[in-house]
Amino acid sequence: MSKFSPGISPELHEYLRAHSTQPDALLRDLAEETARRLPERFEMQIAPEQGTFLTLLTRLLDVRFAVEVGTFTGYSSICIARGLAPGGRLLCCDVSEEFTDVARRFWSKDGLDDRVELRLAPAVETLRALPAEPAIDLSFIDADKTGYVAYWEEIVPRTRQGGVILVDNVFSAGRVLQAEPEDEVVRAIQEFNEHALADSRVELVVLPIADGLTVARKL
Repeated sequence: MSKFSPGISPELHEYLRAHSTQPDALLRDLAEETARRLPERFEMQIAPEQGTFLTLLTRLLDVRFAVEVGTFTGYSSICIARGLAPGGRLLCCDVSEEFTDVARRFWSKDGLDDRVELRLAPAVETLRALPAEPAIDLSFIDADKTGYVAYWEEIVPRTRQGGVILVDNVFSAGRVLQAEPEDEVVRAIQEFNEHALADSRVELVVLPIADGLTVARKL
């Protein structure tokens, strides 16, 4: 998926990045290693400005329990974990040992081992195993797009009142505007966007950050 918002010129995007808090050396090293080791998958990593937004929002919400669906090499998880309140924890859901091995190394480098828990299993199974009580303060969904509705349906009931759910790639590189897309990923994103909009349990807005970011608040 693209890291750039459709309709924003490259020049304006560079201005946006230049006028946002910059990623530190560890995040830059992680981005560089991901690009070097996984050049065909690098676009799966979130944009730097998304990472900054995740940290800021986590701090603003005083998050004590966060959930991430789709960890990849760990950039977004580091950004969330850094913003957690004292004693807070982040549960990461992924299925790739190869990708998350990189994440584990960088969690350790950043001193986050005591804040981050990784479960290698299908995310729906991990989410269904969580207590039914609404205890999640913040969630970030950025995994296989065909699973978005299922992840949403497990996370929303477990999110506390006032908690926030973030969902990435809701523009699908601008393809959500297609009337009858052949790509199942695009169809899945379209379905999710309509599903979330119709959900009376939340209020939400779609932000033009990178490839589109839904920000939903549990009512």
